[in-house]
Formats: sequence, C-alpha cells, structure tokens
Amino acid sequence: MPILPLSSAQRSSLRAQAHDLAPVVMIGDAGLTEGVMKEAEHALSAHQLIKIRVFADEKEVRADYMNQLCEQLGASPVQMIGKLLVIYRPESAAPKKKTFAQSMQQDQDGFKGQAPRRVTVMKAPANPAHRPRAKQMTIKGNERVTSGGIVKRGKKITVSSKKKMG
Repeated sequence: MPILPLSSAQRSSLRAQAHDLAPVVMIGDAGLTEGVMKEAEHALSAHQLIKIRVFADEKEVRADYMNQLCEQLGASPVQMIGKLLVIYRPESAAPKKKTFAQSMQQDQDGFKGQAPRRVTVMKAPANPAHRPRAKQMTIKGNERVTSGGIVKRGKKITVSSKKKMG
C-alpha cells in the first residue's frame, strides 16, 4: 500500500492530537516482527492515530521502521521524535461492524408494532445529588419511551374517507 500524503496543516493538527497519547505499540530487539505488524494494524484500525515506541538506538533504523510500517499498513508518517514514532491512517470507507447497542437501537426505532420487549431506562432522580437509576420496563408494540424515560402510546392515525376510497 502506498504512503498517504499529508499537508503541513494536517500534519501539525495530528501532532497536536498525538501530544497526549501514550505509545500503544513497542518495537523491541527483534525488530518489525509479524506480531508487531498485526498489533500496529489493530491499533490503527481502532484509533487512526497511534504512537509507537522503538527501543533501537540508531536513528536510521527507527526511520526505516517508520517507512516500513507506513508502506505495509497504508499509513502516513506524522512525526518522529527520539524513539517515538507517530503514524496516522484515516478510517476506512468500509462499513464497520455494528455494536450490540447500535443493533438494539435500530431494532427499537426501526420497527413498529413489535411484540412486548424489555428495555432499560435511566431515570433521573428528583434530587440532583442522587445518581440516576436503571429501571427495566416492558414496552408494548404501540408504545415508545421518551428521552425522559416516560412511556407514551402511539397515536392512532385517522384517515379521511376520501383517502380510503382511493
């Protein structure tokens, strides 16, 4: 994969974002092994911007590691300070796998008239010093839960006689 080009403004912004990051991948004496490449791939797909710590003393070796990582992973080199490498790869255009919460949200919002289902609602207490409590509720097919945790029934849609005729 080719190295992605970055403008100087993008690189500056990414350096600022990477300032607070901790290194998530370490390259030891064995160098760029298959396990290091897999871990870097996993970290890039999760975070897009990562720091890598290299324990090699020679600057040329560290620069070579950065070039190899960027070429094989399709990433962009952002910064190399001492033994820290910062690389960036934008999120891929491929659709991500939905999380369980996202699939449940679609099930609740996307389909009307479902059978009774159990939902967890966070109820805000009357006293703001207390914690919100989770409450399990059974929702029927024609009901919905508002953002405040109140159950409301769906309104019956009235259709005029002219529309019924056609």
